[in-house]
Amino acid sequence: MAPVSIRRILISESVDPCCKQILQDNGIQVTEKQTMTKDELIGEIKDFDGLVVRSATKVTAEIIDAAVNLKIIGRAGTGVDNVDVDAATKRGIIVMNTPSGNTISAAELTCALLISLSRHVPQATMSMKAGKWDRKKFMGAELYGKILGIVGLGRIGKEVAARMQSFGMKTIGYDPITPPEISATWGVEQMSLEELWPKCDYITVHTPLMPSTTGLLNDSSFAQCKRGVKVVNCARGGIIDEPALLRALESGQCGGAGLDVFVEEPPKDWALVNHPNVISCPHLGASTKEAQARCGRDIALQIVDMLQGKALVGAVNAQVLASTFSADSHKWIQLGEALGLVLRSCSASKQPYSQVQITTIGERLKSCGGLLGSAVMVGLLKDSARNRPNLVNVLSLAQEAGITVTTDNISDSGDQALAQSICVVEISANGMSCKAIGSVHGEAPVLLELNGCPFRQPVPLSGNLLLFRAPASPQNLPNIAGVVAAAGVGAEWFSASAASSGDQWYCVGMSAPLGDLGSVKRLVKEATQLHV
Repeated sequence: MAPVSIRRILISESVDPCCKQILQDNGIQVTEKQTMTKDELIGEIKDFDGLVVRSATKVTAEIIDAAVNLKIIGRAGTGVDNVDVDAATKRGIIVMNTPSGNTISAAELTCALLISLSRHVPQATMSMKAGKWDRKKFMGAELYGKILGIVGLGRIGKEVAARMQSFGMKTIGYDPITPPEISATWGVEQMSLEELWPKCDYITVHTPLMPSTTGLLNDSSFAQCKRGVKVVNCARGGIIDEPALLRALESGQCGGAGLDVFVEEPPKDWALVNHPNVISCPHLGASTKEAQARCGRDIALQIVDMLQGKALVGAVNAQVLASTFSADSHKWIQLGEALGLVLRSCSASKQPYSQVQITTIGERLKSCGGLLGSAVMVGLLKDSARNRPNLVNVLSLAQEAGITVTTDNISDSGDQALAQSICVVEISANGMSCKAIGSVHGEAPVLLELNGCPFRQPVPLSGNLLLFRAPASPQNLPNIAGVVAAAGVGAEWFSASAASSGDQWYCVGMSAPLGDLGSVKRLVKEATQLHV
């Protein structure tokens, strides 16, 4: 099941031509407009479902607000630093990158900088071009036997380790996610940063830029390093504190730096670039023909695979959508949204909601809690939020509204009656609670129970539904059928509660919605209608 439909995509930067070709071959209209100003992009973006960028286009909240039809932002490269992911998520827009597109190119540039630092290759080149033959000035050091600290052991860190080990370097590292036993199979011994800093002759960073990694190498960490340590950053500007690096270079605590990225690009302050022990590049990590072709191809194929319901790769803000690609996921998504609509309709006078509990029953639904929870909230918040709720943004919308959403699973209830897969949703609003139980029969989502009243026959959750609560009585059906008929609407089916006494819930399937519920409400205690 494809989570979105995309017909028109704007490519705002120079991306390999294969990207446009793949998209067009799969029925998508593609427009290429490069070097647009922010105002020009704001004027254009409203007409497109998708946007493909590299790193120059800054997709800000202002641009996202103007993108009224946008469903996906694809970044042809690693990272999404130039995209306001939070703003996109609130609008329900999928943000996608190509996590492996430039891995080899970035790793190779890192190795080139490490080698150049050890042998002063750029400085020696410039000296030769100036007509000098100064062999003594550029005395270097072997990499063999030296210790390389790799901070960030993802795809790029792993590739750097493999290449530098071939020079005889010992590789150690730090990563809060990659298990030490996994990195050990690559020949990288993991340790804490406090243990790593003093051991390293060279340090290279390969982490995303986030609050926890900003200024990771700073005055304090440089002070813990060996005197003369050399550092490389081909990841993101800001991971190494630039003023601290300059101080370390000037004091000799840092013996050299290889920089491909900067906090500001291009830099406004060229003090680091001009330092004699710094070699630098203008953000060339992904600037190879192979990486550009790979990133362009990958982002196009990822979009196409998503639209064809095959897979979701590279989405950074829509992990819940990964579950939508199983064979029968769409049925459970429909059920969750329908249950949310039912409870919203039955609790309209009791809002605002404070808590929503989703319990899945059955082994089959053990891993579906997040997906069903999001689907329920889409139905519950439909038409009540400024940003149209979908599976991407609904949990953040719920959080903004102060709604606590919790999920649980009961895999082995011990009750044969609950052997089937079931979804139970209970909402709390103003001290009151409403509860609905549903399942999927065949291909159709059905309502089994509402507020403690089980239905004799499962209620199909589709079309126009009239739900009402009234004392159990055989007159309920003819009375309501008469009102429906008088309104010129056909009653297609009727389902009553299995109980024979007390207030019970009933449901009527109708050919069209009633224009006014006044006549129904005079006959019953509570009534609502909805379209699923």
